[in-house]
Amino acid sequence: MKAKPGDAVKVVTKDETLEGVLMPSLDTQKDTVVLKLANGYNIGLDKKTVKKITIEKKGKSSDIKSGKLKVKKKGLPRISILHTGGTIASKVDYRTGAVYSSFTPEDLLGMFPELSEIADFSSRLVSKMWSDDLRFKNMSMIAEAIEAEVKKGADGIIVGIGTDNLAVASAALSFIVEETPVPIIFVGAQRSSDRGSSDAAMNLICAAEFITKTDFSGVAICMHESMDDKNCVILPACKTYKMHSSRRDAFRPVNDSVIAKVDYSSKKISILKKDYPKKDPKRNLSVKPKMEEKVGLLKIHVNMFPEQFEFFKGYKGLVIEGTGLGHTPGQVPNELCIIHKKIYPAIKSVIDAGCIVVMTTQTIFGRVNMNVYDKGTDLLRLGVIPGEDMLANTALVKLSWLLANYPKKEVVELIGKNLRGEINERLTDEMFL
Repeated sequence: MKAKPGDAVKVVTKDETLEGVLMPSLDTQKDTVVLKLANGYNIGLDKKTVKKITIEKKGKSSDIKSGKLKVKKKGLPRISILHTGGTIASKVDYRTGAVYSSFTPEDLLGMFPELSEIADFSSRLVSKMWSDDLRFKNMSMIAEAIEAEVKKGADGIIVGIGTDNLAVASAALSFIVEETPVPIIFVGAQRSSDRGSSDAAMNLICAAEFITKTDFSGVAICMHESMDDKNCVILPACKTYKMHSSRRDAFRPVNDSVIAKVDYSSKKISILKKDYPKKDPKRNLSVKPKMEEKVGLLKIHVNMFPEQFEFFKGYKGLVIEGTGLGHTPGQVPNELCIIHKKIYPAIKSVIDAGCIVVMTTQTIFGRVNMNVYDKGTDLLRLGVIPGEDMLANTALVKLSWLLANYPKKEVVELIGKNLRGEINERLTDEMFL
């Protein structure tokens, strides 16, 4: 009997014998046998090297027909996957080594048939793009797609997105979605979905398990806890940072802690943080998708010029990623720094033009305190607003969202207040690293 996608098989090649679930091959993989191993990895085998395929257990091939997942079980929770591209939806061009967007939402579901045991999935391609192309309007578009799926009756939402700006997007959506009756989990992958070392399957499966087995109801992130495939962690939307360019455990909480752990093997979920938003059937979805376009972010570095600040005249908001406790150049300690005499007036001119300027720190951990050194008090007198312990990108999307939805006076009051867990009143040693 010929093996079909979904069957548990034993594959004998010229060099080895492998066991796993036979996966559907895409149009570009006609000469390849795709096998899902027990560890969750997908492996591609050249058909020319395959000697024999033995069926160990018949699967439900209809569930993976043509790369589409068709769930047969009744009574399962409904999860909508909103797809925006990124590495989680990518494959490798093995001629060049480059990664490019390839898989449709249906392709992705077809690659991970385990999902059919967890929930009844639907999928929608919101936009096909890398996350470094994200604009505020894209975040509003994702919010509107979330709203549509919740209105259709989804019990949870998974947003598949590129990892480079995954944390920024999750922070933006935590402000845009003021209230949600269902969990909204952002998921990405550091390795493309057709690589043996891909983290896509585990991240998706753990996100789905978390959605269906807990009472969490807010915006969060699900990614690998470590380089191995033991656990995923659920991370706070506004306090997470991508700390490494390629490691699968790149995402870490900053000035905060992990919400929960999901054991990939046992599917056991350990809640580690008590103060998280819980499901409430009386809660209605509340979405404010507008974001102000003219908001910028400026990183302080050595050898700065006043023109770099003056550029933001005409902007509605500016976040400065300052040094240390929240500083910029502006004083003249020696004759080589005479140009710095023009920087404070440049900042003042930006503020006087109507721009709200917020100070954050370029250190990963800690908070700004602009009352310690005279440089900080100088900036306070100019009208710069302390951003407390907000991450710079979180402050950026928060300021954009506030400016689009509130009068300027209220924005000045709200930017320094904790709305979605983006600001801590007190930092503890346990929050560092």
